Amino acid sequence: METIAISKFKATCLAVVEEVRRTKRPVVITRFGRPVAELVPLQPRRASKNWLGAMAGTATLHGDIVGPISSANDWEAARQ
Repeated sequence: METIAISKFKATCLAVVEEVRRTKRPVVITRFGRPVAELVPLQPRRASKNWLGAMAGTATLHGDIVGPISSANDWEAARQ
């Protein structure tokens, strides 16, 4: 794995990012010889064939979602 000093990374940031994209090899960025960050290539996302229903089953309902959260007597506008 390639390492690069943070000062050199700052000066050549775009070139380093392009190299990581092209070669698909990560680069470790160091400061005073210690690793502080790792630049890794993104993995391509798999496109879902059908996005409809992709979040089915991920939500839960608690109580009545249609009715008011309190009685009409608690509302100042309803008293008038």
